[in-house]
Amino acid sequence: MFALLLLLIIVLLVAIFSIQNAAPVIITFFLWRFEASLAIVIFLSVLTGVLIMMIIHSSRAISRRFKQQKTPVPQERPDNKEVQ
Repeated sequence: MFALLLLLIIVLLVAIFSIQNAAPVIITFFLWRFEASLAIVIFLSVLTGVLIMMIIHSSRAISRRFKQQKTPVPQERPDNKEVQ
């Protein structure tokens, strides 16, 4: 619940910042050059950051799950003595 509330606050702050900075800007990236609203550039930058973090988090969660599956669980003998 706390994470959702924090996410909503961040989205609200980014939206306010974007609306207040809606002037057109020229974007140059290598050989590409185009003009866009600063609000759109800010929004796309934040969205790209969120997607990158989601990919990183997902890959770590998947690798942790595979490590847990590969780790053998010690089996107990029926007479409750550990296997040596």
